[in-house]
Amino acid sequence: MFGYVTANWNELDKEQQGRYTGVYCGICRCLRERYGNTARLGLSYDMAFLALLLMSLYEPEEDRGSQVCAMHPIRRRNWVDNEYVGYSADMNVALSYYNCLDDWQDDGKVAAKKMADALEKHMPQIKERFPRQCQAMEDCIHRLSEMEKANCANPDEPAGVFGELMGQILVYREDLWAPTLRRMGGALGRFIYLLDASLDYDRDRRKGKYNPYLAMGTGKDWGRWEEYLVLTMGRCTTAFEKLPLVQDKALLDNILYSGVWVNYRGKRKEEARSHD
Repeated sequence: MFGYVTANWNELDKEQQGRYTGVYCGICRCLRERYGNTARLGLSYDMAFLALLLMSLYEPEEDRGSQVCAMHPIRRRNWVDNEYVGYSADMNVALSYYNCLDDWQDDGKVAAKKMADALEKHMPQIKERFPRQCQAMEDCIHRLSEMEKANCANPDEPAGVFGELMGQILVYREDLWAPTLRRMGGALGRFIYLLDASLDYDRDRRKGKYNPYLAMGTGKDWGRWEEYLVLTMGRCTTAFEKLPLVQDKALLDNILYSGVWVNYRGKRKEEARSHD
């Protein structure tokens, strides 16, 4: 993920804020305990959304606690732990690994190579636990790389591939809810990819990097791009509303109906300021 699927913090009450940060801190704690501090570097609130969604759907028993850490050495921070928090931590490591490997192979980024090397030793155990998800990441990131090299001019094609990847990640197990989760993840992945492409348009143009909207050759068109985003998020939330969610439903609503748009418009303003 790219850090876009986050809450509208100002619209959360204190209880929801505590729940949100508790899940995030739980994932961070899990990363440290399973994979060491390096694995925590790529963590974002996107993973908290993944954990909250699966926790709301399956309602597992939760362990809770509080502690201080290197990131927050003064005040104790509450954390939540369960199998879906652990799953989100595993998916975070796998995504970070394949993304860094791709950055090294395509762009020669030395920092990405070092990060991939640090995470590589953990991949066998994650692949053993979640072979379907890891294979989807590997295949989809390779296909995206090939599309970039071919300068694919149809944004829907790479967005669809990233949607496939996200669909596989949202499906924790192949059960009654897997088809709905896969549709939701497919639309969410498309949204993330298209949003990222729109925000990176100017930077990619300056650096001569691939961007599907650049490849289209139609120029900057925020209105048209937002139409794509609204349509795609509509498909995501249509699937989302078919899931029997009660626990943390209001928090998840905040993320999908408000947070993603607040985040998007905030990043648009940052992008505009950087070109003033």
